[in-house]
Amino acid sequence: MVVDDTEDILIAIKYGLEEKNFKVDTFNSAESALEAFDRHAPDYYDLVLTDIRLPKMNGFALYLYLKEKNPSIKILFMTAFDIQLEEFRDAVPEVEIDDIIKKPFIVDDLVMQIKHNLKS
Repeated sequence: MVVDDTEDILIAIKYGLEEKNFKVDTFNSAESALEAFDRHAPDYYDLVLTDIRLPKMNGFALYLYLKEKNPSIKILFMTAFDIQLEEFRDAVPEVEIDDIIKKPFIVDDLVMQIKHNLKS
């Protein structure tokens, strides 16, 4: 699951990950992602890649909702802004540096980070 409010980013990530044999569902809002999540079994998605800054519901709120539904789900955050790990931990104490990827990124780096998170 990839969540970002910028359509071009969604298309680029979807195309890039599908080229690397990932199955990808994209959503342009946290609300639409939650609707899809609720339509499936809690373990349907292996990993969620979400932007932090989303309209209405941000990535942190999405994280908390998804973790409540499936505590073992892996969640990565994307951000174009410089945010210190301590700021993340203020919102979500469980976040580690490996859970954050800075935009812009190249697909190969994203794939490495996704594989790393899926193994941990």
